[in-house]
Amino acid sequence: MAVEKMALAKAINESLRTALDADPKVLIMGEDVGKLGGVFRVTDGLQKDFGEDRVIDTPLAESGIVGTAIGLALRGYRPVVEIQFDGFVFPAYDQIVTQLAKMHARALGKIKLPVVIRIPYGGGIGAVEHHSESPEALFAHVAGLKVVSPSNASDAYWMMQQAIQSDDPVIFFEPKRRYWDKGEVTTDAIPGPLHKAVVARGGSDLTLAAYGPMVKVCLEAAAAAQEEGKSIEVLDLRSMSPIDFDSVQASVEKTRRLVVVHEAPVFLGTGAEIAARITERCFYHLEAPVLRVGGYHAPYPPARLEEEYLPGLDRVLDAVDRSLAY
Repeated sequence: MAVEKMALAKAINESLRTALDADPKVLIMGEDVGKLGGVFRVTDGLQKDFGEDRVIDTPLAESGIVGTAIGLALRGYRPVVEIQFDGFVFPAYDQIVTQLAKMHARALGKIKLPVVIRIPYGGGIGAVEHHSESPEALFAHVAGLKVVSPSNASDAYWMMQQAIQSDDPVIFFEPKRRYWDKGEVTTDAIPGPLHKAVVARGGSDLTLAAYGPMVKVCLEAAAAAQEEGKSIEVLDLRSMSPIDFDSVQASVEKTRRLVVVHEAPVFLGTGAEIAARITERCFYHLEAPVLRVGGYHAPYPPARLEEEYLPGLDRVLDAVDRSLAY
């Protein structure tokens, strides 16, 4: 079994390299993904090894990048598109929602659109406006798109492989504040399904459900709560569309309490859908209402204020205490 310790960004790089090597129809496109290797160096070295026809530096035009990727997918390619930062995706939102998400249904299933759109997202890096947003709910709401986010290096490696192999369009949100977090990656053992949630830490008193950048915060909260005698289960959702409600339900039926955590604003966020569904499914199991912890319903603040905006250990533990107090 080949096990290697690597940063999350390096795991994505290795996954892209593996995909490029395995399938000549896989292409990478985006702003500065070639010679520079991307602003976070996630595509570093790939153009040098696979050439400018496979790793393509594009103009600064997100709508054009995604539109070109759609055309390539219709011709049998599997393009992987990088949107440089989360807030830059909106010029391409029309292409994604009105074309990419709908063409399969529009063609009565006769055509497939195997496009992966990589989006570094979330805060915590001290960036300027439009560089730290969490717009995942805007995409999860759109039928025809799959939306996922890894929280660790191993998932980053394998989920990218699975996303590229999928015949459906996948929006792949990469937690940029976790790019440099290292973890063990097993490159020869295929894990479970792409959209399956996993228990990151077992517990019996309460379930913390999170994805992407907040899984680490929830694990830290569970460790802190253990010192006070509380047993907290941490569920890594991994996918925002579809959501693995069965795994959430199984956890909640055991712990009888649920707190959902994400960086995105709580208002109309992923946590709202999970709270509604689990309340429907687990009403007679719940000992407390489902609580949500997230960002505020306000534009993302300047970098010097982002730690006040982002949900951290204290806000998660406060929600844990409020739930356990019922």
